Amino acid sequence: MKAWLLNDFGLDNLVLGETATPEPQSGELLVKIGAVSLNFRDKAIVDGIYEPHLVPKPLIPVSDVSGTVVAVGEGTSRFKVGDRVNSHLYSRWIDGEPGPNEPDFCFGMPLPGGLAEYMIIHEESAVAAPANMSDEEASTLPIAALTAWYSLVDYGQVQPGQTVLVQGTGGVSVFAVQLATALGAKVIVTSSSDENLEAVKKLGAVAGVNYRTFPHWEKEVLKLTDGKGVDLLLDVAGGEGLNQSILATKAAGKIAQIGFLTGQTTTLSLMPMIFRQTTIRGIAVAPRSSFDRMNAFLNQHAIHPVIDHVYAFDKAREAFQHLARGAFGKVVIKVA
Repeated sequence: MKAWLLNDFGLDNLVLGETATPEPQSGELLVKIGAVSLNFRDKAIVDGIYEPHLVPKPLIPVSDVSGTVVAVGEGTSRFKVGDRVNSHLYSRWIDGEPGPNEPDFCFGMPLPGGLAEYMIIHEESAVAAPANMSDEEASTLPIAALTAWYSLVDYGQVQPGQTVLVQGTGGVSVFAVQLATALGAKVIVTSSSDENLEAVKKLGAVAGVNYRTFPHWEKEVLKLTDGKGVDLLLDVAGGEGLNQSILATKAAGKIAQIGFLTGQTTTLSLMPMIFRQTTIRGIAVAPRSSFDRMNAFLNQHAIHPVIDHVYAFDKAREAFQHLARGAFGKVVIKVA
């Protein structure tokens, strides 16, 4: 089969080649990939800044796929040939709290990913793709949508009328706006682009703050919330900005620490966190059971992903370059 192979770190070392088509073993599905979507994790793996000591070479990258089952291993019962499925990043995290070694079984690193014509997914890890979505749309769900869903529902327990702040307008963030709005929350978005802020308002956000215009954006958020701060904040930036996130969150509020776009380390000012009694939780996607519940919600509310651009399979490098420049919503690669 054709596959993109990462032979060493750096986008120049991601090359289109051929490798053996895998054969499904007991309980496994052979999936013909329809489309994949890119996440910051995928770029960080290619760049060599995401757990580089764990990256096998060559590696077929990219975790998030949608495709069709074309063969099954012995004893398989959850899915059959012809079913459309999604991959699930943490292939062994099915329900409940995560185990200590979930990252050892992630697609796209260290396990082979989906930037290829075919992929093996165990039937217990696979998720039924929404019937009302194309492969391009469904491929955006496994990390971006599910991370937003888990932050809002499983961790945040967002209720109608509460206020949620979402940072940025990338994949996770745009899904968070759509989902939080459908849950009845009031959504505030921060971005460096006034154009993107206007676009997310069309998706349901009630207000936007340009953090370049207002470097102390947390003060603007307090103004928008009558001085209280938001109930839940989805932090995708990380770095030193986490201190501003604490100040923008209400007393006894929650922060879902999702990303590290501006840095993997921070100097945390403890007194504001202590006095505000803030809860900060790291969010690394979710179990498969949450994915199943999310897809039912997406169907119920007729929510469709926002896709910035779809690239052809042989233009995978261009797709990564687009992600590096920034995207409104998701960057997708059509495989089949």
